[in-house]
Amino acid sequence: MSELKKRIQDAAIQAMKSGDKQRLAVIRLMTSSMKQIEVDERIELDDARVTAILDKMVKQRRESIAQFKTAGRDDLVRQESFEIDVIQEFLPPALSEAEIDSIVNQAIKQTGASSIKDMGKVMGLVKPQIIGRADVGEVSGRIKSLLAT
Repeated sequence: MSELKKRIQDAAIQAMKSGDKQRLAVIRLMTSSMKQIEVDERIELDDARVTAILDKMVKQRRESIAQFKTAGRDDLVRQESFEIDVIQEFLPPALSEAEIDSIVNQAIKQTGASSIKDMGKVMGLVKPQIIGRADVGEVSGRIKSLLAT
């Protein structure tokens, strides 16, 4: 069993024991997302895959927050923000701007990328290093701007 998956299961037990129903609900959402993939694909998840699932959950909540803000639903914005906070406890620490730049520049050098046509090669190297630690969309935009010049 993946170490990250075990940490999440331990957190669920802890939340049950402490009676923190709101936190437990978020953790159960996480475990059900993982379980769904394991059942559908008949696999045992590793840490990298669990991180990707959690990262996707955070991204979905950020998109929801943007929509809820537009609709003036502050109650739902608070709920989604709370869920993001709980999910992020299990993600690796976020990368700094300098770390992201370093990863991107190294990937560009490694692939010999010189134009926007090489975007896929660069992203192929960068994505596994940043998943769960940086917004893939923002990093993609940064790579595009570097390759466009």
